[in-house]
Amino acid sequence: MTTPDVINVKPEVGQAIRDIAAAFPDATVSADGDSAGGAYVFVRDVPLASIYQQHKTWVGFHITYMYPEADVYPHFVRADLCRADGAPLGDGTSPASFQGQAAVQLSRRSNRLNPATDTALLKLQKVLRWLNNRP
Repeated sequence: MTTPDVINVKPEVGQAIRDIAAAFPDATVSADGDSAGGAYVFVRDVPLASIYQQHKTWVGFHITYMYPEADVYPHFVRADLCRADGAPLGDGTSPASFQGQAAVQLSRRSNRLNPATDTALLKLQKVLRWLNNRP
């Protein structure tokens, strides 16, 4: 596990980053403050399901200064992500960039955000479950 530097971020954002790093011990987690108390986060070497040609991806997202009152949305993954069966990635995905890197945007908005329970970690886990269990 890599514990990222969480200096110059709001305490809630720093805790969210530490929680993500603890939950993904085989990944490398990095975070850069956004100068407003939030952070841009990368989780690298995240395993992918066998439906993809790639075995791992990075996942990036922005935890804003409004966290936990604001949803962590959207999430981004490697730009070359493709399915092993050649089918398109499908709904909820689109070409994009994140922090200067080409990416695929994963659009999974939380419609009924509950700041007490809907953490950045839970959102990341839900997005990865959705990504890895697509038909």
